Amino acid sequence: MRKSRVVVVVGETGSGKTTQLPKMALELAREDGGKGRIGCTQPRRLAATSVARRVAEEMGGQVGGAVGYQVRFDEKVGEETAVKFMTDGILLAETQRDRQLRQYHTIIIDEAHERSLNIDFLLGYLKRLLKKRRDLRVVISSATLDAGGFSGFFGGAPVVEVEGRTYPVEDHFLPPIMEGEDLSQHVHRAVEWIYGADDRGDILVFLPGEREIRESAKLLEGKHFTDTEVLPVFARLSMAEQQRVFQKSRRRRIVLATNVAETSLTIPGIVYVVDPGWARISRFSPTRQVQRLQVERISQASARQRRGRCGRVREGVCVKLYDEETWESFSEFTDPEIRRTSLAGVMLQMLSLGLGDIADFPFLDPPSKKAVSEGAKTLEEVEAIGKGRNQDGQRYSMTELGRKLARLPLDPRLGRMLVAAQDRRVLAEVT
Repeated sequence: MRKSRVVVVVGETGSGKTTQLPKMALELAREDGGKGRIGCTQPRRLAATSVARRVAEEMGGQVGGAVGYQVRFDEKVGEETAVKFMTDGILLAETQRDRQLRQYHTIIIDEAHERSLNIDFLLGYLKRLLKKRRDLRVVISSATLDAGGFSGFFGGAPVVEVEGRTYPVEDHFLPPIMEGEDLSQHVHRAVEWIYGADDRGDILVFLPGEREIRESAKLLEGKHFTDTEVLPVFARLSMAEQQRVFQKSRRRRIVLATNVAETSLTIPGIVYVVDPGWARISRFSPTRQVQRLQVERISQASARQRRGRCGRVREGVCVKLYDEETWESFSEFTDPEIRRTSLAGVMLQMLSLGLGDIADFPFLDPPSKKAVSEGAKTLEEVEAIGKGRNQDGQRYSMTELGRKLARLPLDPRLGRMLVAAQDRRVLAEVT
């Protein structure tokens, strides 16, 4: 980090990247005269708050002191805060008020392999910003080995690999789902198999979404396993409920989680992982012109991440609810969000964030010209953009209606229906 302004750090989940890199960056900032904060982004709110607590504890302080966090609806940042954890959306919003992010000495983009739209926006923004701010340092942290793309994107930045897991993990391919059996029953079969093999060690079960978690929790709680508690983890739970997974318990725990537990946070005490091989992934359907949240097979990279959640406290066991042939059929990496989302929404977001035209923006994986022109056509149809260059020389300019649509977390077409419904006083019916 001393030698290069941009560093890419690759290491398995749980190798300590998230907690140690900010402290190293802080040490470096103090060497450089102590000016500027260390900003560390996380893809999820739960990760930002839990990591801030952990780092504050390691530095012998309280959250809101030297270490703070800011997420949507919650902020613990003081005058003396030197390390600030936040969601990537918060940092993007800060670029509106301070285009050069002057308050930061180093920016760490954590979990960059998730390749959400916000992460891709930030990577492109920082690439441009590094040319203007010669004193800015950037660290890209990724849990998968496709880091060559990040290095090339930042002009051949050095890649540092760090060691991860300490204990070996044993793989078991449980027979695939049986006829007439649903996912919750399949998970129950796996948990029973674990209880038959060993009566201690916490279990982490990955499930596609909230509905599957509730169904599995109901079934497992109904079986009354001895001295066991079932803990769900998904985005819609309150922060207090989500934090329960970090609290020590004398009982054996079965944690039912969405892919929030895949890379963003390390749940202590996990010995067993149950991986059904499914995730709920948002994908745009060009034929239906609708963004759908569908359950589909995970990638091999995701499966490795899930497997890596055990084997921290002792030898781990990963129970895969599919066969080896199915594993071979998984794609190598999960598609970046920009490849599976409606570009109309992306373009609107970019205009609203002042990131400029999509055609000129430095994306890690630029979208095709055809997809861009289709996105622009959709925005013109819903009257979100006007033709003709604006005063900044951009090809498209937002209309007043476009600004309204950009504030709605919806596909622009659906947002347009709601705006029209409000004008015609039929909002309840259309909603």
